[in-house]
Amino acid sequence: MASEAEDVSPTSQVEESDPDALLSPPPDARPEPGLNGKPVRWYDADRTESYTRIAPFQEWHDTSVEFFYKPITLTALGFGLAALSYVAMTQDVLEEGRDKRRVGAYAAVVSFLMFSMIQFRDGPFIRPHPAFWRVILGINLLYELALVFLLFQDLNSARRMMTLLDPSLNRPLPEKNYAENCELTPQNIWDAIDIFCLAHALGWFGKAMILRDYWFCWILSIAFEFAEYSLQHQLANFAECWWDHWILDVLVCNWLGTYLGMKTCQYLEVKPYEWRGLRQTRGLRSKARRVLSQFSPHDWTAFKWEGTTSFLHYLIVVLLLAVFLAAELNPFYLKSLLWMEPDHPIVILRLAGVFLCALPAVRELYQYINNPRKAKRMGQHVWLLLATILTELLVITKWSKGQFTEPLPLYVRWAWMIGGILLVLYPVIRFGMPSVRNYVRKQQKRKGKGKGKKAQ
Repeated sequence: MASEAEDVSPTSQVEESDPDALLSPPPDARPEPGLNGKPVRWYDADRTESYTRIAPFQEWHDTSVEFFYKPITLTALGFGLAALSYVAMTQDVLEEGRDKRRVGAYAAVVSFLMFSMIQFRDGPFIRPHPAFWRVILGINLLYELALVFLLFQDLNSARRMMTLLDPSLNRPLPEKNYAENCELTPQNIWDAIDIFCLAHALGWFGKAMILRDYWFCWILSIAFEFAEYSLQHQLANFAECWWDHWILDVLVCNWLGTYLGMKTCQYLEVKPYEWRGLRQTRGLRSKARRVLSQFSPHDWTAFKWEGTTSFLHYLIVVLLLAVFLAAELNPFYLKSLLWMEPDHPIVILRLAGVFLCALPAVRELYQYINNPRKAKRMGQHVWLLLATILTELLVITKWSKGQFTEPLPLYVRWAWMIGGILLVLYPVIRFGMPSVRNYVRKQQKRKGKGKGKKAQ
């Protein structure tokens, strides 16, 4: 009888005389990627078998808003085609747009994002809705494709192309130096406080929400200041006074943003989550509160990177630190090469877009490292964001030829060489030497057992 009960599928009918079976949830029938939970290599996989089907990362939905999870693909297609036909065939709308090529490009982008919203796989987040994070993934893909296109252009052509987005671009900008008067006085400190201090704090608030680790944020903050010291011979705005680096940036703006971000993470970690549907909520105020809570997390996972527990975790933390530093430095180089002001809308959109893309990307990376049984492969968000940052590096490397003629100072070379040696030396001492000792002990035990058997 037990075997018959186990063979009942989740969709099979249950007799009405068994109330426990009606109330109990069906067994976990979510398919696992691969064969019996093990990944299948592409060259020996039989494409006709069921185990080659790709199982999405997100299989469950937010049941408190079931209405928003009903499939409306054909309805969305109908509304999308109606909007396209109206814009394309109404002469008045085209006259308001003035530039038909620009309107056509915008329509193509919106169409692609609509396809992304409907057809892309779900990510690790379900609030406010998985479709929102599918659109974020689509925006990231569009940005990556634009970078690939720019990779095959020279710098002057890229500057002229940027005028299609903003006619005021393609004009050289004056170099700004923040290290002219470095005397530590209250007046100089007050003069150094501007809107960018708020931007620093907001940026580190976002990094704390992404990384969810105090030590990681502090290491990244100090490493970025050292990177500014190392690269100020190329970018004049990296030249700052010592108190601007370590007091205003690290101890005030970065610390304040990190502190508020980590406090927010701690609040979300201990916050009780009880989600009711909109129909089960009574009262206008309760319904409004329920609608606003849709834009808060469904649950929260605290990150424990544990970079010193194993060599794999140490390697992942170092690589993640390098990727974050590249993501921080890339916009400074791009806006310098493309002649953009720091407060230009394109620069701000790039920063906001990378922040939204990094939220699910780092979550997928953490799950991929710490829960390999559940995450059989690297997530789509982290894969695409990594490709985007590396493509930005390629674009910057190509366009920088002939732009930064001053050689790398000797003390900077020595500093980075010493830092690289320490990064290699630490895992050798922390993980390599204990492994060698354990190996030698095992070999000695085996030899001792062999000698004992021979003596007998």
